[in-house]
Amino acid sequence: MKIIKRFINAAIVFLMSNMYILFKIADMVMPWLGMTIFSICYIWIMIKPLSGLTNIQTNSIRRCQNGCELLYAFLISTAGSIILLFLILFDVVNVELSGAWDWIKYIVSAVLFEALCFWAGIIRVYLYSKQIAVKWRLIGILCGWIPIVHLIVLGKILKLASDENRFENDKILLNESRHNERICATRYPILMVHGVFFRDFRYLNYWGRIPAELEKNGARIFYGNHQSAASVEECGNELAARIMQVLQETGSEKVNIIAHSKGGLDSRYAISMLGMDKYVASLTTINTPHRGCAFADYLLSVIPQSVQNNVAKMYNAALLKLGDYKPDFIAAVRDLTYEACQRRNRLMPDTHGVPVISTGSYLVQPSGGRFPLNMTNGFVKWFDGENDGLVGSDSFKWGDEYIYLTPPDKRGISHGDMIDLNRENIKGFDVREFYVQLVYNLKRRGF
Repeated sequence: MKIIKRFINAAIVFLMSNMYILFKIADMVMPWLGMTIFSICYIWIMIKPLSGLTNIQTNSIRRCQNGCELLYAFLISTAGSIILLFLILFDVVNVELSGAWDWIKYIVSAVLFEALCFWAGIIRVYLYSKQIAVKWRLIGILCGWIPIVHLIVLGKILKLASDENRFENDKILLNESRHNERICATRYPILMVHGVFFRDFRYLNYWGRIPAELEKNGARIFYGNHQSAASVEECGNELAARIMQVLQETGSEKVNIIAHSKGGLDSRYAISMLGMDKYVASLTTINTPHRGCAFADYLLSVIPQSVQNNVAKMYNAALLKLGDYKPDFIAAVRDLTYEACQRRNRLMPDTHGVPVISTGSYLVQPSGGRFPLNMTNGFVKWFDGENDGLVGSDSFKWGDEYIYLTPPDKRGISHGDMIDLNRENIKGFDVREFYVQLVYNLKRRGF
């Protein structure tokens, strides 16, 4: 049915684009009647093409899918128009075109209506698709006038948008089907703890689309709201205060902590060293360097102290303006080193009975990650082996339960992918559903 609908769209665009020549082939007696019928069908398709995606849930997806359908129609119709032109040129189809003026009218009308279909489609896709990266948008603009290449690029853009529409629509249907189950409605609220060099901004969520997905399935979400860069000890104290604040706000006895990167170290410190074990039901660490990063040791050893101080001074000054009250860039980096982590692990070898679930992932090749992880992956591999672009795989595991995400393909899963940093749909890894299942597991365990 999907293929039939797309060929109907393409057939209408083809008929309109080649209307001038088709009237001559058919030797129509009433060309204006045919033109009127073709025009009405063409305008209708431009507004509301037949869609290969059924049960569409949002206007945004519908508009993007309509754009995709017009681009499919453009590609099929253009191919048909080219074949018809060659059939005419080689006298396979006998058409009487009286001189250059007839040819000009034929070519101009064909190009005009095909172009209208293309632009009606590409504008909608560019406006409503969220998965077409800036890179592909720019490539599409730059390569739009290069024969053959522009078709390859268009095919890539079309695939990205079509896959996005289907994927996002299926997610909405999935969440609706389990809405009443509230599978993420845990006994205790969720406290999400960010990693180093980020903050919990109001309009730029560190965790991407993950919190909204959890809330759709019943979760109560709170954030650490601690500084972006400070020592583990300092951040641990901030988190301890935040935990007590959340308990007071909610009336709950405990919280479930989900912490990314350095946030996992900060959370362990609060639990093991500051008495928060009484108020934490579970700790889930996401790609946390529990045993440190040899790459961090290397950077601190080769970068001159004067350069480190200058970078720290600029960073601390900027973050003071963004909300940190006592940022310490150098302390944050030093607490990620192998030596610092080993020293802390001797001081706090466990979390005093709090269940710990740790996760990790693997970035197969640099090109799989976005900047700067595509730059650091190779360097980290030299020091720490298999890694997520920042942290070596041997450093992720902590506690009794460990989830290691093996790459679904040659791309892999980066440090940033694990928090949906780029809001990117990754083939074979649905990060939002991964967190839904993590929290669902907490609920099943009574947390």
